[in-house]
Amino acid sequence: MSKADGMNYAPKGKPNPVCNKVEFVFAAVGLDHGHIYGMCNGLIEAGGELKWVYDEDESKVEAFQRNYPSARAARSLQEVLQDPEVHLVASAKVPADRAPLGIQVMNHGKDYFVDKPPLTTLEQVQRVRDTVAKTGRKYAVYYSERLHVESAVFAGQLIQDGAIGRVVQVIGMGPHRIGLSGRPDWFFKPERYGGILCDIGSHQIEQILFYTGCDDATITQSRIANYRYKEYPEFQDFGDCQLNLANGAAGYFRVDWFTPDGLRTWGDGRTFILGTHGYIELRKYIDIGRDEQGDHVYLVNDEGEYHIPVSGRVGYPFFGDLILDCLERTERAMTQEHALKAAELAVLAQRQAVRLEGAQ
Repeated sequence: MSKADGMNYAPKGKPNPVCNKVEFVFAAVGLDHGHIYGMCNGLIEAGGELKWVYDEDESKVEAFQRNYPSARAARSLQEVLQDPEVHLVASAKVPADRAPLGIQVMNHGKDYFVDKPPLTTLEQVQRVRDTVAKTGRKYAVYYSERLHVESAVFAGQLIQDGAIGRVVQVIGMGPHRIGLSGRPDWFFKPERYGGILCDIGSHQIEQILFYTGCDDATITQSRIANYRYKEYPEFQDFGDCQLNLANGAAGYFRVDWFTPDGLRTWGDGRTFILGTHGYIELRKYIDIGRDEQGDHVYLVNDEGEYHIPVSGRVGYPFFGDLILDCLERTERAMTQEHALKAAELAVLAQRQAVRLEGAQ
């Protein structure tokens, strides 16, 4: 795992199996983004068995098998879909291609676990919803900036325990390092990756919905720009968005591709959560100038001031919950509506975004 490279950042946790391997078999299909490694790590640590891998690019399959030598290289997608042992297919295909694959997977009677953004258009949102309703299968989403970050998990527990009262505002900051030399062509084409607000903005919208405990929001303002990378005229390197939550809370986030080379990690991701009786700040990946270790939680409430380093102490319960949800047809890990509403709002934010003048 490289902390400097966000595209290939794949957290590893402690094994915490919720089942025997034979009980939950999964496959990896579509290796276009390195997040597939984090997705597979989480499922394996929770007790899943990775049986198959498939991608049209054999070099990607070979690299994947070096990390997961027990995974068999499938000869075709159909070989995976027709295997009755496979419960779930995990995918990190090009964002625009994720929904069509997921629909195909669900129509074959299997659950689907997809990297963010899980889709790129409103038409895909509707098709996915229709297929979920028709098949009864799951379309789970890897919103890794909350699900695979211990400080973010712990913040949810603090809020649930009432540590800061009612949450009234969430502010998210999602800077990323661009790593130009390692980016494929699709990365610079909005019709393929969805645009900056649809793509990395989906992380932030999901967190805002989760921490405010709300199931819907209105996009009141969104903006995009290309300030630095003029050689890629379609690309967007900056975006921000303001939301009004249906329960009266407020949300704002900013995402960008400006992480400087001097930072020791791929992005100084932070989240600020304001409650009626306190506030929380998450320094997710680094505490700049102080501690290279991430997962710092700062809490201030009526009881006092607290700095809580949680790295290695909380774990990643989402993956075990997802496996149990697939086996027992429950919704412990994340409700289907929450996963798709976050994606829908990200698409809407992108569609409504004003391109800032002077950014061309």
